[in-house]
Amino acid sequence: MSTRNRRRGATVLAAVCLVAALPLAGARADGIPLAPGHRLVPGYTGAPATARPLPGGPPPQHPHLAPNGRSGMHADAAGSGTYPWSGPLGEAPVVRSRSMAVLGGECATVTFDRAGRIITVCGTFSGFVVKLLDPSSLAVLAEYALPQRPSTVEALTRLDFSRIFKDTSGGAYAYLDERDRLVLADSRRHVVRLAHARGPDGRWRFTADADWDLTGHVPHDCATWTDPRPTGECDPVTSVMPDWDGRIWWVTRRGRVGTVDPADGTVRSVRLPGEEIQNSFSVAQDGVSIVSDHALYTFRARPDGTPEVVWRQTYDRGSGAKPGSVNQGSGTTPDLFGAGGKRYVAITDNADGRMNVLVYRREAGVPDERRLVCRVPVFPDGRSTTDNSLISWGNSLIVENNYGYEDVTSLTFGRSVTGGVTRVDVRDDGSGCDTVWESPVRSPSTVPKLSTANGLLHLYTKNPHPLGVDAWYLTAVDFRTGRELWSRLTGTGPLYDNTWAPVTLGPDGTAYVGVFNGLVAVRDGGHGRTDDPAP
Repeated sequence: MSTRNRRRGATVLAAVCLVAALPLAGARADGIPLAPGHRLVPGYTGAPATARPLPGGPPPQHPHLAPNGRSGMHADAAGSGTYPWSGPLGEAPVVRSRSMAVLGGECATVTFDRAGRIITVCGTFSGFVVKLLDPSSLAVLAEYALPQRPSTVEALTRLDFSRIFKDTSGGAYAYLDERDRLVLADSRRHVVRLAHARGPDGRWRFTADADWDLTGHVPHDCATWTDPRPTGECDPVTSVMPDWDGRIWWVTRRGRVGTVDPADGTVRSVRLPGEEIQNSFSVAQDGVSIVSDHALYTFRARPDGTPEVVWRQTYDRGSGAKPGSVNQGSGTTPDLFGAGGKRYVAITDNADGRMNVLVYRREAGVPDERRLVCRVPVFPDGRSTTDNSLISWGNSLIVENNYGYEDVTSLTFGRSVTGGVTRVDVRDDGSGCDTVWESPVRSPSTVPKLSTANGLLHLYTKNPHPLGVDAWYLTAVDFRTGRELWSRLTGTGPLYDNTWAPVTLGPDGTAYVGVFNGLVAVRDGGHGRTDDPAP
């Protein structure tokens, strides 16, 4: 292990110990405690917004996913990051939180079944846990433990905690199917499908109603407590998603792309030699869009299920990983979008200097020299990167700047990031793209979301503080103008750091944010919650 990694591991370990030892302010027994300083910062700034629905239509509804907005981290198969219902408008917003573990507990992917119950995957230091939650109280109704990830073993045995924070495998990218079953790839290299139901005794339970073994196609000599330093190859499965025919696609960190036929369990795969995949992927009727750390692809399946490349475009991957990126490559799940009959796919690159938003024509058969629609540089020179998906609506894209954020230690003691959020629009005639607005909002590491029913972008923000207070806010920005409208304090201290988790808008209008110690909910109206951090 390098000296740099030893230092980083020791720093994160010290920070974790600091989190455990902090003299935290009072809160509900099941809520996330507040660090000192929450009364030194405003509980709310700005004013309530007026709902202004956005024109246009949603992405196509995937036939094998739960309805748009309920199915996964990026809200739908296209990765749009948009919701057809309203999020909070900022009308006397109240905050509720739920601590999910003594250390850790972050709930990243948040999905909703038909009744509005939350199905989420929460990461703890003892392993990932699938949880069924009441959407109002955040009470835990059922749990299902997943196998320990090798990165946790490596982090503890090698004192390199960056392995945890930069590991996107083991169930973080899960999806809810059309029958309210959660599908994920666990750390055993198995694709598992979980159903939930209430038993005769009134208790909710998860049951695995399908399990597909990928170990014949994916190397799995991985770190365990009994063998913490294996000599073979270990290739974690990053993400799973179904295609329009119901075939389950999967990708691995070391560039494997495969499918599972759920009818008979047939597995097929190919390898992208020398390439790494750390992001999820998006699906439309015309193919599966996957980005590696070298290139953007559209795939389709051959009749036997074997993935086949339709087209491939390399991009500027820069000279190394930046502070605020997981690897040397694009940090974005591809966005499939377009209005007026146009079909585009967008990512960002990892160019040195200024990162670029890249938009490509999606159709098969487009000559390579005509596939790129635009390359738009964003954010300051030398301080520009993102490791979160874009938001797409119509011909518009939203991108945030994550430069400077690496893990829960990055922003302690009142620090923040360079920040910035930008809207880029593709011209109606497809001749190029234009920057519409630039905002200074500092959203360090969240996957932001857009409510098309009220026209608000919801981000998770943190500003620098001269007294070292680490205050985290849910912030609303006008999609049309980029103007910040209101911010609501969710909590203070590293337990409220979202560490790459998304904002998720629930069908009841609540905004949920996965944070280091669990889950935070912000909703309009009401007063007097005991875990409400307002002064």
